[in-house]
Amino acid sequence: MSTDDSGSTSPFARRGFIAAAVVVGVIAALGIFVLVMNLVSPPTSAPPTDSPTSTPPVSAADASVCGLEAFETESSLTQAPDVEWELVGTIAAPTDPAVGPGTVDDGFRSCFAHTAEGALYAAVNFLATGTDAMLSQRLLELVAEGPGKDALEQLLSQSPDGVTSSYRAQVAGYKIGQYDGTNATIDLVLNYSDGRLVSVPLRLVWEDGDWKAVFDDTGQMPLAPAELQNLGGYTPWGGA
Repeated sequence: MSTDDSGSTSPFARRGFIAAAVVVGVIAALGIFVLVMNLVSPPTSAPPTDSPTSTPPVSAADASVCGLEAFETESSLTQAPDVEWELVGTIAAPTDPAVGPGTVDDGFRSCFAHTAEGALYAAVNFLATGTDAMLSQRLLELVAEGPGKDALEQLLSQSPDGVTSSYRAQVAGYKIGQYDGTNATIDLVLNYSDGRLVSVPLRLVWEDGDWKAVFDDTGQMPLAPAELQNLGGYTPWGGA
């Protein structure tokens, strides 16, 4: 085993640092305060899987809040979308007239198509929105209603200016973990500025005519990020 340049001899200590740095980087992008003690466990060797949930049938009448027409109950996304990319904060985010964002209000991007591709765009735009100091205070508008949103709001109130991090990341790939028209799990791969690849799975739900991010009852992401060795199993995709 090679010696860590930092002098640490414990692989768990090193992995704990990686996990902390990774999650702090993501959470900093979202402007969310996270206790370091929640980050000390080593990352898994593969991203967590997400089992389908039982949901009622989705009706096409559950229309997009901004009138986007596309609708599907099963993912039809078979290859990386060919789209335009726009820098939002520090992250390049996808944009397409038919997929979203269908609404841009002083730079705040919302309303994505009722499809797996729309959920994918919503996930990237959600992360990107948090990296823009002018937009991050509106991030709660992109979060699903419930205890998770309430807890997240409480966390944000404790750290109104968010947290800072020297880590920067861009989307490098994705995987659709689950999609049924109501729920979606979008597993994004972020390529961090220090060269690490990290799986960041986001859960989304179709609510009030748009995709909203789901947080658990403690106000944190339900699925933990995990370090990857490569893009195996993911579709390469990104704008930077």
